[in-house]
Parts: sequence; structure tokens; C-alpha cells
Amino acid sequence: MARNDSRRDRLADAGIAVLAREGSRGLTHRAVDRESGLPTGTASNYFRSRGELVEGLVQRIVNRLMPDPATLEELASLPAGRDSFTRHLRDIVRRMLADRDVTLAWFEMRLEAARRPEVAALMREVLLAGFRGDVAYNEAAGLPGGAREIALFHYAVDGLVLDRLTVSIDPEADLDQVVEDLVAGLLPG
Repeated sequence: MARNDSRRDRLADAGIAVLAREGSRGLTHRAVDRESGLPTGTASNYFRSRGELVEGLVQRIVNRLMPDPATLEELASLPAGRDSFTRHLRDIVRRMLADRDVTLAWFEMRLEAARRPEVAALMREVLLAGFRGDVAYNEAAGLPGGAREIALFHYAVDGLVLDRLTVSIDPEADLDQVVEDLVAGLLPG
């Protein structure tokens, strides 16, 4: 079968919607076909197994969460320092909250990794690659904080985003201020 990237993306996007709405137990090839509006069997033509489907969804989630190149260029043009770092973090939080389904699907895959070793291996690879990329970017941009601080920010941002997507302990808290407070608390003066 000829490769059709737009159809593959359509199926992956449908899988993300199913995953966000129904969780990993609801993620089947048939559910993806229904969600996409494509004929039954289409998802299994593009993703032969559940493992391939999960891998395709993780790749699509990562692609959809990537920063906008223009925004990244703008952020990179700022003088290195705490303010620039804060603006980078605000962009990450904004992107993760901009598309609820994508981020819920991401968290669902993280939870599935706790139950299935094959998903854990995939997620570990993706997470470590992203973490290494973040550390390298930070160093190249001259931003404050090293690997330990980047890890702490990942933990904090994941918690903040999960809080906002589920049952928030403080739904009225200003996200920009929360990010600023995180930077002040986690980066040494």
C-alpha cells in the first residue's frame, strides 16, 4: 500500500481523541476507525498491531506538542537569563494546555507505561530524548539551570498541567504567576 501521511496523521489524531476520552482501554483499531470516519480496517492497515498504534500515537503527540519555530526563534533572541527561562516555561505550559486531548493522551500513555513494559520502554526513550534535548537547548541558549533544574521543572510543569486538566486545587491561580514563582523557587538567585 502506498504511504499516505495525511491519512496516517488523521488516524493518529483520531487515536489521540479516543485515548483522551476513553483512556487506554478504549483504544482499539475499530475505535480509531470510527473516530476518524474512515472505513473499518483502515487503522489496522496503517498500524498493524496495538504496539504500532501506540508508537504512532506517541510520535504524533510529540509532533503536536513541539514548539512553533517562530516562537522558539523569538524566545531564542531574548537575552539569556531568568526572564528568558520563565518565558520558555510559559510557552511550554501554554502549548500543553492549548490542546487538551493531546496532553491528556500524553498523560494516559505515561500511565499505560506503568502497566505495560513495552509502552514503558517507548516512553522512556521519548522522555529521555526530550530531556536531553532540553538540557542541550538550555546550555546552547545560555539559560540558567542544568540537568537537575531542568528535571525539577519537568516535575513541576507536569504537576501544574495535570492539575489544570483535571481537578484543580486552585483553578483561579494565574498561570503566568505560577510559572514565575516556580522559576523563583527552583532556580538559585
